[in-house]
Amino acid sequence: MLLPIGDDNRDRKSFPLVNYMLIILNIFVFVYLQGLGTNVHFTFSYATIPAEILTGKDVVTEDQSIVDPVSGETFDMPGLQHTDIPVFLTLITAIFMHGGLAHLGGNMLYLWIFGDNLEDKLGHLNYLFFYLLCGVLAGLSHVFSTLFLGQDLLTPCLGASGAISAVLAGYVVLFPRKRIFVWILITVIAVPAFLVVGLWFLFQLSNGLGALGGEQAGGVAYAAHIGGFIFGLLIVNRLRKR
Repeated sequence: MLLPIGDDNRDRKSFPLVNYMLIILNIFVFVYLQGLGTNVHFTFSYATIPAEILTGKDVVTEDQSIVDPVSGETFDMPGLQHTDIPVFLTLITAIFMHGGLAHLGGNMLYLWIFGDNLEDKLGHLNYLFFYLLCGVLAGLSHVFSTLFLGQDLLTPCLGASGAISAVLAGYVVLFPRKRIFVWILITVIAVPAFLVVGLWFLFQLSNGLGALGGEQAGGVAYAAHIGGFIFGLLIVNRLRKR
């Protein structure tokens, strides 16, 4: 397994203000507003619910008692909560929420490594626009794939993964041969960006195709990852500074 831990930033000319602010905002939302993942009511209020996006109407469901098939223990699962904003705006709020520390940590690591160089090339405002636009388009990719595959339209979707997938796509377009430092086994090696990002995308694609049977693979919205990546490829050069 290749784990990116950094890249060659010697040609970066600007301070990545927007990228650092995005990282701080993601961490703030998870720690303070989501209560480190314990505030399920907040999370279920502002996550993207495919049924809400498709109908334009807020959906509220009853709490349920779930039985763990392994331990046999029963626990309460809160239902979908009332959303105080237009439901379409959850396509943006969901970008800044995460399902756990590992989810947050992995996403922020990739954003920290790849986002700063992309911001340097696009400019601060263009980079912010690119990030948010691709995040929304990635969320819509998940919504329509959920409908097409007959999956549960009431399952919440959240996380920065779709937007960060677009960042990876933009990075590989603009810096295909930039050195990425990856940790493999017990050593660190330098690998060209196109190889690291290419292997990452093939993993997303293979797992996404595995969801064609009708269930999300491991609860991961691979359609959002793939959609975000494709839209990133298509959009990045249009926003590049001349």
